[in-house]
Amino acid sequence: MVPSMAMAAGFLSVYEDLPLPAQLTEVPGSALSFDAQDGRIVEADAKGTADRQTVLTFYAKALPQLGWIEDGPGQFHREQEVLRIDLVESGKGTIVARFKVSPK
Repeated sequence: MVPSMAMAAGFLSVYEDLPLPAQLTEVPGSALSFDAQDGRIVEADAKGTADRQTVLTFYAKALPQLGWIEDGPGQFHREQEVLRIDLVESGKGTIVARFKVSPK
């Protein structure tokens, strides 16, 4: 197993195989999921004390192990789904990550 997956603190509650790095925790009540005609749509937020590059590096290493292909920083696809990870710095040393999974 690649060290980045060993550093995962868990997974998003709404998406069973989307890991969270140790520095991020899911924001309670932020998750939503529903099935659309073309596939499911999932959104969730996490926050913590990681910097932007640490989060991007974690996902660039961890997600390919789960079948995701990186299309650019914070953008991945797998089968018929697209994953976008938007990062917003929220105060000194705090980052908010918004995860969006949608059909291609």
